[in-house]
Amino acid sequence: MNVVPLALYVVALAAYTWHFARRDPLVGRSATTLLVAAVLAHTFLIGMKTMEVGHLPLGGATSAISTFVLLLAVAYLCIEVTTDERAAVLQGPLFGLHVSSLLFAYASFALACMIGITYVLLFKEIKAKHLGFFYARLPSLQVLDTMNQRAIIFGWVFLTIGLVVGAIWALEARVYAPGDPRVQNMSLQDPKIFVALVCWSVYSFELFAARRIGWGGRRAAYLSALGFAIVLLNFVPISYFLTRSHDF
Repeated sequence: MNVVPLALYVVALAAYTWHFARRDPLVGRSATTLLVAAVLAHTFLIGMKTMEVGHLPLGGATSAISTFVLLLAVAYLCIEVTTDERAAVLQGPLFGLHVSSLLFAYASFALACMIGITYVLLFKEIKAKHLGFFYARLPSLQVLDTMNQRAIIFGWVFLTIGLVVGAIWALEARVYAPGDPRVQNMSLQDPKIFVALVCWSVYSFELFAARRIGWGGRRAAYLSALGFAIVLLNFVPISYFLTRSHDF
């Protein structure tokens, strides 16, 4: 495991320990944010290793443990969000499926963004006829473009599932908790929901453009970076400071 995700895991553990001792909500949110950052950095690392060897790095004890730690962290995030004692209405199988699907989508989009960035870097090396660091270590541009498209498809499927299940769950919440202010604010006017639909539109356009008008390569890479920037915007600042319906 690379030093960056490892350091983030360690700091997140320290924050969780502090939160457990003091029960400070701000520390608790910080711990969650650090764990999310660790998962994204870890996903980036595994993606780079995958491109280097041409397949998921599951061979060997170290790689297997690294993958297990990542899956464990993602599973814990799902459990933490779906069992948060601050949100009694935010429970049940539909809510769990909603959050889990979105987390898997975000992980896929993080990988697609990283692949897109490496595509652009390799393209610039080839265009400049300076075949150096990236050319010696990365697959061909065609392979990178294919990997990017597959990561986007995987993420789009989970994002779509998450949004559809979220809409069904919101209707159910209006029946069982109509007086909850968060439930009352679940509409397109809420920044969290609106930006999630914008994110879905960006990735839907990327898939359409790649298949129908030939927008592959650098254009797909730039769209992947744009989409993931929207994901990060929605996942942290909007979740914590702007939304009235989602405190997760």
